[in-house]
Amino acid sequence: MRRTAIAATLLLLSSTAAVAQDGPAKPGLQAKDLFELQTVSDPQIRPGGATVAYVRASGDVTNDRMSRSIWLVDLASGAQQPVAAGAGQFSSPRWSPDGKRLAYVASAEGEKPQLMVRWMESGATARLAILPEAPRNIAWSPDGKQIAFAMFVPGKEPRLGATPEKPAGAKWAEPLRFTDKLVYRTDSQGLLQPGNTNIHIVSASGGAPRRLTTEPFNDDGPLSFTPDGRFIVYSANRKADWMLDPNESEIWRLPVEGGVPVALTDRDGPDAEPAISPDGRLIAFVGYDDRKSSYQDSRLYVMNADGTGRRVLTQDFDRDVQDPRWSEDGRSILVRYVDRGVGKVARVGLDGRMTVLVEQVGGGSLDRPYSGGEYDSLGGVIAYTTADASHPSDLGIYRQGRSTRVTDLNADLFAARRLGEIRPLAVTSRRDGQKIDAWMVLPPDYQPGQKRPMILEIHGGPASAYGPTFATDMQLYAAAGYVVVYPNARNSSSYGEAFGRWTRGDDPFADYEDFMSTVDAAIAAGVADPDNLFVTGGSYGGYASAAIIGKTDRFRAAALQKPVINWVSKILTTDIAAYQHEYTYGKQPWEDPQVLWRNSPLSLVGNVKTPTFVLVGERDYRTPISESEQYYGALQLRQVPSSLAVVPGASHGGLAARPSQSAARASAIIAWFDRYRKR
Repeated sequence: MRRTAIAATLLLLSSTAAVAQDGPAKPGLQAKDLFELQTVSDPQIRPGGATVAYVRASGDVTNDRMSRSIWLVDLASGAQQPVAAGAGQFSSPRWSPDGKRLAYVASAEGEKPQLMVRWMESGATARLAILPEAPRNIAWSPDGKQIAFAMFVPGKEPRLGATPEKPAGAKWAEPLRFTDKLVYRTDSQGLLQPGNTNIHIVSASGGAPRRLTTEPFNDDGPLSFTPDGRFIVYSANRKADWMLDPNESEIWRLPVEGGVPVALTDRDGPDAEPAISPDGRLIAFVGYDDRKSSYQDSRLYVMNADGTGRRVLTQDFDRDVQDPRWSEDGRSILVRYVDRGVGKVARVGLDGRMTVLVEQVGGGSLDRPYSGGEYDSLGGVIAYTTADASHPSDLGIYRQGRSTRVTDLNADLFAARRLGEIRPLAVTSRRDGQKIDAWMVLPPDYQPGQKRPMILEIHGGPASAYGPTFATDMQLYAAAGYVVVYPNARNSSSYGEAFGRWTRGDDPFADYEDFMSTVDAAIAAGVADPDNLFVTGGSYGGYASAAIIGKTDRFRAAALQKPVINWVSKILTTDIAAYQHEYTYGKQPWEDPQVLWRNSPLSLVGNVKTPTFVLVGERDYRTPISESEQYYGALQLRQVPSSLAVVPGASHGGLAARPSQSAARASAIIAWFDRYRKR
């Protein structure tokens, strides 16, 4: 007994000494920290390979947004310096072929974004032209004398009738707006002006831009010059009924000196992201033969410069490949893809052989751990965005067979924070034994053996994927004491086509068992309190959460973020109506309303007893606010404890764009769960 007591005393003294040495316990991520976070995007290697330009996004607490500036990193010393910063927003850095100039897009407060060029040796900066709209997808000509870009050109708005003449000085309401198009608003842009995006070109020394395409199609890009500078190659849907076939596009070749674009591909399906070989003989691109399926992998193709001889290089690779880029010797092509939630860059030979080069590409978002990322390659160097459990996107460099993270933008902030640990969670679906990837974020103060309240967090899409990376939502929930569990259930991308297109109209909510198996696995692991379970998710995650509480009462509360609730109404009110009906269930609402109704969470609302918080953006055109209102109205009529929050000015994709709204959203969800948490 005495030895045991002495040992216990020594252990206590040792623990106390350790606490005293380390100082007070660090807090987890705080809501105010969302204004302090910084991320890397759009890395671009300077010819010569010694410097990389990238876009740095930093929280701006005064203006409640992420401000973007352009920075340079010297790869030898690691030294960084801003090259375009200050008031406004700066993006899209692109080096001239000789590396002596940097083109970029800058927007001053209250003004349209403009195309700028900086001469690196002198530091002089000039605006090339006064542009009426924002330039996109800028690309240098091979001789460095011109810059091509895509830009919106306003059209004529349709009119019906006439408005009385307004007296001088009168303050009248805004006039009526008319449309005769299927797509008259998008989630990213709101109500659309009439007009189209066309390709333009301007002298790199400045002058009047020349418009290269004029037809009523959206010729957007990305844009690639042929090595001789005579043509621009790009992807676009130039069909007369392009709004009714949004999954269609071809590769086009456009004469720089003027003329009509020529189609180099002609199949039914998307052909995109053309990249021209260094000698100009071949074009690499990604796409697939459209089978009207809910999920299909893009594959890597090559064809001759005139469009003949097309062949697929990744036919047997069951992953979605993107961003093709040629090696300098023209013997291989780099691609980016996501495998089991983790981004990678691989080299694909012209014989189809694939070699993985970079293993940790990430940085798709801040609020949730979506896979994604960007990269550039030049001179044997790959610059890429990298993210992991304790780092939002930073700049990574691959060279000579080795990858290195060269920035640590959030080091000072995280030095004062204790982040929740991310651990993998092995899940076997009780439906059929399918293995499911999942991860847990533990509270920062978690101790082994504890059972904590658990939040099941479900991603959107469903053709997307989470990964084991930092996310503010997960860390804020964890800091509030919750274990957060998030799976890549069936219908997720990065696991192949069969896994990604699991949902069928005759098998509603087919991934329900995957989600329940994830919860069971967290309980079996000894970290989740089975009497304190909660569920949330956004978009498809909101849809799945609504279905879950319609099928079980095991969750104490739910938070549905921007959910799909009723397919019958959603298909005809979303901004992607043409895509939605054909690729989801293959039926229009008037053709087979029952299949849509059976797959709608609203059909299960009569079973719901779970207290439910519904949250949606005011300007959400992807899962319109009416979806959330229907569900909230049904809950209220059934007297289920419920609350509705509308995020002012927010779109579907921009629900977390404003740091204050992102923090308030997470805080509201935590408060709702805390209200029903068993103590």
